[in-house]
Amino acid sequence: MIGPLMIDLKGKVITSKERIILAHPLVGGVILFTRNYESITQLEHLTSDIHSIQKDSKLLIAVDHEGGRVQRFREYFTLLPPARIFGEIYDRNPKDACKIAITAGWLMAVELQSVGVDFSFAPILDIDLGISSVIGDRAFHQNPNIVTTLANAYIQGMKKAGMASVGKHFPGHGSVAADSHIECPIDTRTLNIIRASDMIPFQRIMPKLDGIMPAHVLYPSIDSQPVGFSEVWLKSILRNELEFKGASISDDLTMVGASSVGSIANRVYKTLAAGCDMALICNYDRDYNALLKELDKITPNLESSNRLANFYSQEFMNRTQLQQSPAWHKAVEIITNLH
Repeated sequence: MIGPLMIDLKGKVITSKERIILAHPLVGGVILFTRNYESITQLEHLTSDIHSIQKDSKLLIAVDHEGGRVQRFREYFTLLPPARIFGEIYDRNPKDACKIAITAGWLMAVELQSVGVDFSFAPILDIDLGISSVIGDRAFHQNPNIVTTLANAYIQGMKKAGMASVGKHFPGHGSVAADSHIECPIDTRTLNIIRASDMIPFQRIMPKLDGIMPAHVLYPSIDSQPVGFSEVWLKSILRNELEFKGASISDDLTMVGASSVGSIANRVYKTLAAGCDMALICNYDRDYNALLKELDKITPNLESSNRLANFYSQEFMNRTQLQQSPAWHKAVEIITNLH
């Protein structure tokens, strides 16, 4: 059974205290950051160690590795361009853009898999409307139809490598200026307007997505709670209306955009009750042991665990095999030449 919490680590090795925390049945995954990376060998040892801690089920290992501003591992990894680059290529040559997006999705996936990372929180399905600086060039395009096409191609590359995809940030973060890391964005538009714009990529790609990450955005015309804590959004709209079958993983619950719900424990309870399968906690500066005691009323859910099991990386090449692969060398050349 995969636990409903994904947490972070402080450094490049697992401490004795962290080892106890990671063995807790409520913990189902680890998210890695730049602070957890020093070298390929160190990262391989770290991921192997993480995967070996729980006896009944491996901990999932995730990272934000979109490219551009959001790429946690850089040295000895191919520097991936921001998604906007694919949109700019699309404006000149749609066919080439789709081919390159497939290559980028595959390359991102195989390089992470080669060091033991199960999945990346990608792709971004937000639309770049020139409003949100936190999205900006992370979005493929300002046209939702082109976002859909390019994201489909990127997911095709990820699937080719055997990596699960996570579309974010449902139902779209591109129409609000506020950064949910430091405040709670408020979008006053109606659901019909959102359906006809920001939600288009999510609606069309939904059957191909393994996961969704909801936005820490409040839509007062639809519900009084931000999306990640809203049964209206996560159950009525996402599950019932859009018939989403994959896993829902919250955005970071330490973000200010989630603070209206109360303490971190309250946020975990609320996001899981609203419909998320896994609660993500990053950069937590307090005692995880104390938090786990506060969460003692939660029990791992079999249905959620089954959905999350799709995020284990499938068969992949190790780092040595990767570097001997002509396909990898060709992909690196194509993506590097985009810069």
